[in-house]
Amino acid sequence: MTSNTLETHALTQWTGPFGLPDFSKINDADFAPVFDQALKAHEQEIAAIASSPQPPTIENTLAALELSGDPLDRVSSIFWCRAGAHTNETIQALEREIAPKMARHFSAISMNSDLFKRIDDLYQSRESLSLDAETLRVLEKTWKNFVRAGARLDEAGKARLSDINEELAALGARFGQNVLTDEKDWVLFLEKEDLVGLPEFLTSAMAQAAEVRGKKGSFAVTLSRSIYEPFMSFSDRRDLREKVFHGFINRGQMGGNTDNSATVARTLSLRAEKAKLLGYDSYAALKLDNTMAKTPAAVLGLLEPVWNKAREKAAVEEIDLQRIAAQSGSNDRIAGWDWRYYQEKLRAEKFAFDEAELKPYLQLDNIIAACFNVANRLFGLTFVPIDNAAGWHPDVRAFRVLNADGSHKAVFLADYFNRPSKRSGAWMSSLQSGYKLGEGSQPIIYNVMNFAKPPAGEPALLSLDEARTLFHEFGHALHGMLSEVKWPSVSGTSVSRDFVELPSQLYEHWLTVPEILKTYALHARTGQPISKELMDKLLAARTFGAGFGAVEFAASALVDMAYHAEPNAPADPLAFEAATLEHLQMPDAIPMRHRTPHFQHVFAGDGYSAGYYSYMWSEVLDADAFSAFEETGDPFDSQIAERLRSNIYAAGGSRDPEELYMAFRGKMPSPDAMMRKRGLA
Repeated sequence: MTSNTLETHALTQWTGPFGLPDFSKINDADFAPVFDQALKAHEQEIAAIASSPQPPTIENTLAALELSGDPLDRVSSIFWCRAGAHTNETIQALEREIAPKMARHFSAISMNSDLFKRIDDLYQSRESLSLDAETLRVLEKTWKNFVRAGARLDEAGKARLSDINEELAALGARFGQNVLTDEKDWVLFLEKEDLVGLPEFLTSAMAQAAEVRGKKGSFAVTLSRSIYEPFMSFSDRRDLREKVFHGFINRGQMGGNTDNSATVARTLSLRAEKAKLLGYDSYAALKLDNTMAKTPAAVLGLLEPVWNKAREKAAVEEIDLQRIAAQSGSNDRIAGWDWRYYQEKLRAEKFAFDEAELKPYLQLDNIIAACFNVANRLFGLTFVPIDNAAGWHPDVRAFRVLNADGSHKAVFLADYFNRPSKRSGAWMSSLQSGYKLGEGSQPIIYNVMNFAKPPAGEPALLSLDEARTLFHEFGHALHGMLSEVKWPSVSGTSVSRDFVELPSQLYEHWLTVPEILKTYALHARTGQPISKELMDKLLAARTFGAGFGAVEFAASALVDMAYHAEPNAPADPLAFEAATLEHLQMPDAIPMRHRTPHFQHVFAGDGYSAGYYSYMWSEVLDADAFSAFEETGDPFDSQIAERLRSNIYAAGGSRDPEELYMAFRGKMPSPDAMMRKRGLA
């Protein structure tokens, strides 16, 4: 490798249209050597900042630190995109190698005594520096991040913390790869006689999934939610539902090399040790220190009332389901593999429609167009396809994002369909964030989904939950695309964990605005818009199954908090999970939305550890925020939309989240609107 690789390589010099990387010029074998050179270059930049003979200033220390490591940022963003959205054995092997290497690299930066001294000097004199509010916030956050990363530890403490971070990174990579392997390898092939009760949209998706797996003519049930959930809702074969249910809830706990039990135990042990080393009572106390919630007690103050209401609601729902089952001739007690099935029948009884009736109206391309239209009406954005962009997979779509005046704002990439090389779930991330420091940077943001891919020539049809997911992740994408901050470290979604879900969950509300449904919910075969009768049924049923949904979510959030709020980690996490659920009086027939062995939010990295509650914390905000539009009678009110853009979507982490919300809404919300939205009030 020549010395000018970082100046010429496709991983670090992006020559695609509108500043995109050219994925057609990137080979798997390129990553390791480019990573090595980029890491070395970043080390040299950090050394130069730390050893500068000049007194520390905002420009030569804070700004230099923020702008350092650009080649590393570029190769990293492409690699982690590939690791999640289109992986293979080569990428996975490198992931196991690079995750701890990156952890070690950034630990060394955080524990660099000379660098911290320069940051500390600026921090201690911050009141005399006449800093603008955003720069002051960045300085304070940087100083606190150094301290939380061990900058004040003695040398032995620093060494131990570095070792812990390195091992945690390796464990997180292993956890995620194990879940992906279980999801990829588990499949149930069915024949036509096994399909009783299944609607055409599902059998079509199952046929496509079987063909991808080399079984053309068969029908495959996979563990992708886009197939799993409708199968559990419609299959009349209780024996098959039970088999699929156990496959789904036991991901990461199937024994052998992919079993995550030991990985979880070691992760929790290291997290507890890390918290103590840094002077915190628990890992939850460490993680919540820079959030809106602040303490585990505040989190439980939100979750426990919701949990109690959810259990009450679910108990009433279960009585109804048992009645429906008895009417169908079943005397069996409702089990986990029965709930969705009889819930769908109960929905049909109460509201005279089911998902099979609604789904033809929710075509993927139309829901994408609805997302774009809402963004245009709220924020003036337009989305223009980029036809000559090479993505990481042929399914990737690329769009240029334009401001109302026609100027370039961002690039948006979207990868919608499930495949064996993609981890489960849905997410937003960035190849490049938007900021104004130095020469500035324009956002390159992407969404990844796992919708079932239809046969060639047929439209992809979404469930209502999947359509909400698309709006949700696009809300995250807008948070990244609309960023108007100066500093990279507070750009876009770089906000506290329990504020980051506000823009995404708020955006979901526009999916069911009647005006949007009338325009974009068009039948896949007839082209007719959704009828007022069906739309009224849909809107009336919005809180149907509220108990089930709240129980499965809140149980996951409470178990996450229980793991991390104790000073010491449990020796047997799965026994701890069972004991926690027993203490909570978890309904037998409802599983956690994410059981421990496949809880990727919490164990495939550190992002949502002691933080899964944040979806509900943000939901308190989003329910109140949409009320601001409802109070005007116009879901696209221009004045409120401008306040929303400037104080929420464009502001990133440039100010305290409570200050930002107050600037938008004028008050902080109570949980009441959220409870009503969920149908729990």
